[in-house]
Amino acid sequence: MSLTTELAAATTHDELARRIAAGEITEIEVAWSDQFGHALGKRIPADLFLQRALTTGFGFCDGVLAWNTEARVIESLRLTNWDSGYPDVFALPDLSTFKDIPWRRGVGHVISDIVTHDGSPSRLDPRAVLRRVIGKLGELGYTAKVGVELEFYLLNPDGSIFQDAIQTYSLENANTLEPVLSDLYSTLRAFTRLEGIQTEYGPGQVEANLIYTDALSAADDSARLKYAAKEVARRHGKIASFMPKPFSEHSGSSAHLHISLWKDGEPAFATQTGRESETGRYAIAGLLGHLPSITLFGAHSVNAYRRYAPGSFAPATLTWSRDNRTSAVRSLVEPVPDATRIELRTGASDANPYWLVASALAAVAAGLLARHEPPEPRTGNLYEVGVRLPQSLHVAIALAKSDDTILEILGAESVHDFAEIAQSEWDEYSGTVSDWEFRRYLTNS
Repeated sequence: MSLTTELAAATTHDELARRIAAGEITEIEVAWSDQFGHALGKRIPADLFLQRALTTGFGFCDGVLAWNTEARVIESLRLTNWDSGYPDVFALPDLSTFKDIPWRRGVGHVISDIVTHDGSPSRLDPRAVLRRVIGKLGELGYTAKVGVELEFYLLNPDGSIFQDAIQTYSLENANTLEPVLSDLYSTLRAFTRLEGIQTEYGPGQVEANLIYTDALSAADDSARLKYAAKEVARRHGKIASFMPKPFSEHSGSSAHLHISLWKDGEPAFATQTGRESETGRYAIAGLLGHLPSITLFGAHSVNAYRRYAPGSFAPATLTWSRDNRTSAVRSLVEPVPDATRIELRTGASDANPYWLVASALAAVAAGLLARHEPPEPRTGNLYEVGVRLPQSLHVAIALAKSDDTILEILGAESVHDFAEIAQSEWDEYSGTVSDWEFRRYLTNS
């Protein structure tokens, strides 16, 4: 934990103690994320919170960090399984993350790190994986800032579309999503570092942009954004779906990362030439070189791979460019040095933000270590140019397990267990006869 974070936590402790004593806070949600980014946690009476938050933390079965989308525990993990007995781990609140919950008066929300009995970080904790990568960048002399853009659909409870217009950035279209959109805006403004909301390319599709900040806070904000969006929609009789490709005929939903590196408080991607700095070029080369093997961490579901298609506003090939949205990696060299950055466009909206950010920064770190130059940037329509991105979850899993450099930076056992959980998704999909297969082959075989 940095000195700044420690000071923020100490200040939060004193203020929180005062508010609890005054009866302003009566309950606190102790929150963490499972491997696929679902919001988990415990509701704790406020008067019992601080003593345990500062000592043992809040225990729970580590099996919840070993399950897939349907909460089925995967038995082939190395870090926990039947042989280990699925022991307790402990949610240790990071008090610097404390926020009031906008939709429940008198209730707070705090994001936790997960530790084992001896107090060491659990390698099953996605937040710990990100902390590990941040530490690796620190050893190289860098800090990272990240801005996250998340797309999702607002739908009827049965998953049907309730708003037909497709007008990206349309204020008129946004008005037809009222009152849910205004509630979403005000809630996210209070609960995250929200930069703005706009309508997107699909009917009822929304994009929420988060303010550029340090990598851990960016991932925390993304986790909170998903939690809050689902709750706001539920209260309006709708659902907020982060399914990457819910409709064959409409746009998919992505998670875009805008990344910059900083050294000694100065932007390391800054340049006077109009071209990428040396550090920026190494970062781009790292992303390109390791993108096939980190795709899994931004696309852990079978459905996510339906986005990688020409003309989709999602990338399809292993390419980089300057300000070209048909590429996987988009370089943005801006007149303001602080704003110069690279964008990774491969992430799906259902990605766990901790794994997504961690894997991208791991590839960047690998690039800094290797010091390779990227190929020349491409121009034009890049959907049919270069090597295809992994076209299925099955392929992405195999690639993630084979990259020794990324395994070392992220943690080999953490990657193994994430990949095993993703493999369970592929196995269930592969063993299920779809409606499409039934219609196509029942009488034509």
